[in-house]
Amino acid sequence: MIKNMIKNILKFLILFLYLTNNANTEENLMILKLKDGDVKIELFSNIAPKHVERIKKLANDGKYDNVVFHRVIDGFMAQTGDVQFGNSSSNDYDLRRAGTGASTLPDLPSEFSDLPHLRGTLSMARSQDPNSANSQFFICFKDSAFLDRQYTVFGKVIEGMENVDKIKRGDQNQNGAVENPDKIISFKSI
Repeated sequence: MIKNMIKNILKFLILFLYLTNNANTEENLMILKLKDGDVKIELFSNIAPKHVERIKKLANDGKYDNVVFHRVIDGFMAQTGDVQFGNSSSNDYDLRRAGTGASTLPDLPSEFSDLPHLRGTLSMARSQDPNSANSQFFICFKDSAFLDRQYTVFGKVIEGMENVDKIKRGDQNQNGAVENPDKIISFKSI
């Protein structure tokens, strides 16, 4: 009798955890539209809640639409998210200044974690100040352990990494600066 009751409680707990985990996952899924196709992204709201909130707000407000990948280093990462100077459809667009701008929102305090920077990781770009992340982020092409615990990991690519791999690369001698860069077509919650 007690064994059956324990089994039923365990079944209920497993079902509860499965359902709540899926519900949480659904609200943290986004689609990044690129020229070569869609990229499905899972955000880690339990690991970096402030950063996830910021990314979702900017994305769902359309701030990332038409923002270029201004710095792309082969074998490392593709950086984007300069909503101030990197939006190719804005009057303020200035490719020479892309990578120096931010949103009008305040910078975020770091939310470093033990999550590694693996292929497909999304992480916040920042200056030398660990609490300077704002709107810019990067997607890792390859594992980059030297970044671990120094940048806020806030998500990962779960589908469409082959489309990220097709982003135009920058000049290695110019720290990955890209001429005629690819851009985000749109970035939205599912």
